[in-house]
Formats: sequence, C-alpha cells, structure tokens
Amino acid sequence: MDWFPAIFIAFKVLVLGTGMFFAVKWHYDQGKKVKQGAVLRTGGKAVAIFALLLLGLSLLTFGLSRMLGLDLTLP
Repeated sequence: MDWFPAIFIAFKVLVLGTGMFFAVKWHYDQGKKVKQGAVLRTGGKAVAIFALLLLGLSLLTFGLSRMLGLDLTLP
C-alpha cells in the first residue's frame, strides 16, 4: 500500500500537466486569431467584473458579520 501515493501523484501530475499544456496552447492559438485590442478589452472586462464581485462579496460579508454582532474593529 506504500506505493499507491507515489503512483497516484505521478499520474495526477502527468494528467494535469498534459491538460495545462493543451489549455495554454489552445488559448495561445485563439489569441493569434483575434486582434490584440479585442483580447485586452475582454481581459479588462473580466478584471472589472471580478473586482466588482469581490467588492460586493466583501460588503456582504461585513454586513452579515455586523448583523451577527461580530466585532470587526482593528486594535
């Protein structure tokens, strides 16, 4: 039973490494097809949406914490 983790981890690294290689290759090939400005605009939109979602989640978390009576003041 001692050999199982070594074989499992090696298999996992091989499968995930292969998947990441093909994912990066596919995205690189797709980036060649699209104009550079469109890629930057789409990336900017994704970053903006992520930032807004993160802000909303933070506000929701702090609001819920205050409603439950947790002390969130810094020392």
